[in-house]
Amino acid sequence: MRTVQESGLMRRRYGYYWTRFVVLTLLLLATGAAFVLIGHSWWQLAVAAVLAVLLGQVMFLGHDAAHRQIFVSGRWNDWASLVIANLYAGMSYGWWTHKHSRHHAKPNTVDADPDIASGALVFTTEDLPAARTGAAAWFAKRQGWLFFPLLLLEGMNLHVSGIKTIFGRGPVKRRPVEIAFVTVRLVGYLALVFWVLPVGMGFAFLGVQLGLFGLYMGASFAPNHKGMPIVPASLKIDFLRRQVLLSRNIKGGRLIDLFMGGLNYQIEHHLFPSMPRPSLRRVQPIVREFCAARDITYTETTLVQSYRIVVRYLNEVGLAARDPFQCPLTLELRSAR
Repeated sequence: MRTVQESGLMRRRYGYYWTRFVVLTLLLLATGAAFVLIGHSWWQLAVAAVLAVLLGQVMFLGHDAAHRQIFVSGRWNDWASLVIANLYAGMSYGWWTHKHSRHHAKPNTVDADPDIASGALVFTTEDLPAARTGAAAWFAKRQGWLFFPLLLLEGMNLHVSGIKTIFGRGPVKRRPVEIAFVTVRLVGYLALVFWVLPVGMGFAFLGVQLGLFGLYMGASFAPNHKGMPIVPASLKIDFLRRQVLLSRNIKGGRLIDLFMGGLNYQIEHHLFPSMPRPSLRRVQPIVREFCAARDITYTETTLVQSYRIVVRYLNEVGLAARDPFQCPLTLELRSAR
């Protein structure tokens, strides 16, 4: 931390972030104009694909604001997150922050990291109450291959989860603002879609946009931790090793930086979550050298290889879900205790 502070890598990058915000806003306006001008045409599906990518980039910007990367002021970062996530993307900043903060505190930790809690997919058999049988077992056995097709539903899931949170009974900071922004965004968006397009084409447009958006988000977040070690909540491990050993970087240059919104520097991001995105590339050699000097494994691979690891890992866990007590991953986990 002393080296990083002295290097100026925690300094706010206002020019970078304001430029990204203005450019994304102009691109969204241009996409909206193209949508209206094209009118009744199946070319609108191409517009939907472009919109999905732009909204993915919007959410990367919202992610940075939520991590206090943009402004020094926490209040400014909060309002930036509300505008970007709720008003621009139609998702709940409060829901995402609560979930993501728990992940950052204890990544890949059983009963602590919500990103590995078993649901439709099984990420670890440690939290399974019983073996999966029947259709659930059939699905689990193939869940690695089904993972990416399932991400086509993630866009809808993100919206629904946020709506359930802001209209639910749990505590939500600035609930009225979140409700107002999400309502304006979603109602206005649906009204525009069905004003310009006939019903069938409108649903096709929404299906492509939401499907590709979910796929993009999942394909950007999944490589960072899936397939890395999963540890029990009782394991005593220091902050440095917890964040480095349970995270994976993705190499590939500037194009990967753009595609993944800086999440490809996952180790550096977990060590310095409030570090501005442009500084992550510059701090990487410092972190790598620091880990090497302490004999701490620093994991980095290509994007394609990371997807292979994710698919293989999910299939192995899915097979074990038919009898979790015979799962070698579970036995290894228990032995760590």
